Amino acid sequence: MEETIKKWSEAIIPWLLDHGVKIVIIAFGAWLVNDIISRIITRTVRIAVVRDENMSAEAEKKREDTLIRIFTGATRIVLLILAILMILQEAGLQIGPILAGAGIAGLALGFGGQYLIKDIITGLFIILENQYRIGDIVKIDGTSGSVSDISLRKTTLRDLDGTVHHFPHGSITKVSNLSKDWARVNLDVGIAYNSNLEHVIEVVNRTGKELAADPYYKEFIITPPQFLRVNDFADSAIVIKILGDTKPLKQWEITGEFRKRLKIAFDKEGIQIPYPQRVIHHSN
Repeated sequence: MEETIKKWSEAIIPWLLDHGVKIVIIAFGAWLVNDIISRIITRTVRIAVVRDENMSAEAEKKREDTLIRIFTGATRIVLLILAILMILQEAGLQIGPILAGAGIAGLALGFGGQYLIKDIITGLFIILENQYRIGDIVKIDGTSGSVSDISLRKTTLRDLDGTVHHFPHGSITKVSNLSKDWARVNLDVGIAYNSNLEHVIEVVNRTGKELAADPYYKEFIITPPQFLRVNDFADSAIVIKILGDTKPLKQWEITGEFRKRLKIAFDKEGIQIPYPQRVIHHSN
């Protein structure tokens, strides 16, 4: 037993001192190179990206962070593959047959790979054209949510219920960005037919201006919610259209607060928000 252990020790220890040290150096070198390249990519993107005058500093940072995440991720994958191949070669495995096998497998998967290439090319255009960024609220092919991740191949959304959706870039046909540059309060409100319309307009505009003057909400409002037009004569109400502009992602918060304040103002001014009614006539 002792003799067997001695033979193993005599065989393993020299190998570890030679090849084992080299493997550690390769692994550490890959990590170090990845760290250096990541820093270079981060600095380059921060300097090279042209600032859009219509884009807020927060939005610009999200765009830069998205580009940095994608480029560093791609670099990490390349370095990982190279490090694994070098470690296998150092461990005594012939990587030539492995590469040849990978080439044959690549040819066999060529038809399937065209979809991957399509995803990557489309992803590059999405990123370079700045269609959306991580943190944006978007609607992709009818599904709405917050962009939680973007890679060269796919976009990941998390909807309001917390469900995660994955969209390969090559399969995306329509994208609507709900949070780029600015957003909008868009309200239709019904008022009773016997309401004084001029009075209603004055109350709506006053409520919007008061909201825009609020110390907390004024930073989020670009244009106060204001009366736009009479939008419809519905069965039970005159429908008025109210519009206002907000900073990205703040439209829902501002809309909810404006609804609350408008209801309080209507109650105070005696303006009714009717509900559908049906009159039934009974014949004797």
